[in-house]
Amino acid sequence: MQAFLKGATVQSTRPQKDKAAAGPSTEKKAKAIPWVEKYRPKCVDEVAFQEEVVAVLKKSLEGADLPNLLFYGPPGTGKTSTILAAARELYGPELYKQRVLELNASDERGIQVVREKVKNFAQLTVAGTRSDGKLCPPFKIIILDEADSMTSAAQAALRRTMEKESRTTRFCLICNYISRIIEPLTSRCSKFRFKPLANQIQEKRLLEICEKENLKYTSESIAALVRVSEGDLRKAITFLQSAARLSVNKEITERAIIEIAGVVPPKMIDSLLQICFKGTFEKLEVAVRNMVDEGYAATQILSQLHESIIEEQDLSDKQKSAITEKMAVVGKCLSDGADEYLQMLSLCSVIMQQASQNN
Repeated sequence: MQAFLKGATVQSTRPQKDKAAAGPSTEKKAKAIPWVEKYRPKCVDEVAFQEEVVAVLKKSLEGADLPNLLFYGPPGTGKTSTILAAARELYGPELYKQRVLELNASDERGIQVVREKVKNFAQLTVAGTRSDGKLCPPFKIIILDEADSMTSAAQAALRRTMEKESRTTRFCLICNYISRIIEPLTSRCSKFRFKPLANQIQEKRLLEICEKENLKYTSESIAALVRVSEGDLRKAITFLQSAARLSVNKEITERAIIEIAGVVPPKMIDSLLQICFKGTFEKLEVAVRNMVDEGYAATQILSQLHESIIEEQDLSDKQKSAITEKMAVVGKCLSDGADEYLQMLSLCSVIMQQASQNN
């Protein structure tokens, strides 16, 4: 009997040792999270550059009623972060999971889900106080992220739920393209457009992250990050983390950022345009073939060529319009799966043809 009890005690102490041993490693794993999540705004005041939305949400935090919201704008401008930060401030960490239902495009969101899951959650009534004694609004929030990917039937099913449960529930629809949201839903919501972040705002946020992570950087590398991200802060932070992992204990350079972003080096674009303006078709064939063989995406080459052509001084407006029209056709063909080399050669030959009219 004693041996049995001893065995039991030995067995019971083993898991504790295992737990103690596993403790530090699990803590380390918990810390290794992407910087996009690590530096996501925790409160409404931390949201950058979206003054109108922040002002409305602050009023609701002070006790004013919150309307149904519709956030739209390009990716990486803080739409989801803003409403999540507001919900956390409204309800606190304890009530947050009970009061907020978040459905993403990865979740099943057909008409059946809207009729059952959303409707059942919306019908629940809630109290107006938190466990810590602070007042909180007597309504729940349903966040429908990427609502523009919902079917029209599912959106139509939301209309009645929005009206019927307005006493206990507020909806926040988030999308990139407002034109894909049906008119009856947009008329029931307060619409807020999220602007692409200004360069200074992005630069400031990236420098803050660099200071907190003790990164070595140059002003050129930060400027390159801002340039390649095109107002998308999420993309900028992801590139910064990739660059930091690539050059551990070394300075993050502009070249590293350009390589990570998959951007065609500006010198390469300039030399291609010079061949279009002054070279021969044989040289052009070689240059385009080299560019495609290097692994650069044709869509990326197309967007950078577009910028260069618009800023080009040697072409007239009529010539630029002919080239950009061809760019539109090439863009459509590429999205349909056409051959990248042939499409780029076709575009560059039109640029060469237009430039030859100046000679």
